[in-house]
Amino acid sequence: MDRQGFRAMLQTRKVLDEKIESAIALAERFEGFVKDIGGTSFPNDASFPNDASFPNDASITEIAWSFSEQLIQEDQNTLDNYLALARYGLFTKNNTLFVAILELLDGYEAQENLYHRVAEAFGEVVRDEVFAGIGVAPLGLPTRDKPGTMMPVIERLEAKVGFEACRALLGDSLRDLPSEYPDAVQHYQEAGGDMDVYLRLKKQAFVEQLEACQREGRLFFAQEITDAVIAFVKSDPEIGGGRRVGHIVYETKIPFMTPQYLAETDPVLKRYYYCHCPWAREAIKNGDVPLTATFCNCSAGFHKKSWEAIFGQPLKAEVLESVLKGDDRCRFAIHLPLE
Repeated sequence: MDRQGFRAMLQTRKVLDEKIESAIALAERFEGFVKDIGGTSFPNDASFPNDASFPNDASITEIAWSFSEQLIQEDQNTLDNYLALARYGLFTKNNTLFVAILELLDGYEAQENLYHRVAEAFGEVVRDEVFAGIGVAPLGLPTRDKPGTMMPVIERLEAKVGFEACRALLGDSLRDLPSEYPDAVQHYQEAGGDMDVYLRLKKQAFVEQLEACQREGRLFFAQEITDAVIAFVKSDPEIGGGRRVGHIVYETKIPFMTPQYLAETDPVLKRYYYCHCPWAREAIKNGDVPLTATFCNCSAGFHKKSWEAIFGQPLKAEVLESVLKGDDRCRFAIHLPLE
């Protein structure tokens, strides 16, 4: 591998020197792991396969997840190690590898937060009952295995405390989110407190962000931005912006993989490409774990957070449509203060 090139890239990310050497060593170890599984040699970085086929139909994603399983077994599944692998994916311009590692990190805190919040809200006895035999998933658990560690817990919790109590707990989101959203507050103030003006500015900023990703050849989170993606987003005022009806703002998520979502005709795979949640997505495709749409209240909670910062008070968000319950999209209603 190009050790000097990777080192220079890490230095631009202001990675500490001692962590740079560890990151290079881990990347070299990963290259060896790929060669052992796929029989691929690495005379230079350009030879690193991007979406290539390996023997036994192994994919880059599956190889990355298998490597993660090895890190877990060795107790080397640290945040620094996964950040190093993600940066290696960026360095080698291998989007598939980058996204595979990103999925291991995305929302990794959700189940541990659920573990603690169930105890706080309903007591340790209830927590131990709903997590019995499952526990908290380790950092780096492959995405294909995550539904089996989350969905049964949500089903047990809902059966134990009831839908409304479960919805309320999830509705504050299980993600580690900031309490302040200065950009949202500033833009609302710039709109003079006019909600419809603010929604137009919010939409415009989102489209400009996507256009910048396309222009600069960067991914938007985990997806490539194409003309079709931008046209699709522009066609729906609820994506990246919102539509107000009275005191309710309706928001629709952008698909997780919009190009694939737009091209797909199979209804199951279409929902799979739409879903953002690493704790549920693979079960949509594989059908090996029963899914409960109650869990989507976590996503509703994610969407309401910036609104709560704007108004400085807790708000209610509803799940109107969800791919986990068979819809083709995820759509939410955020209830604004009546005053």
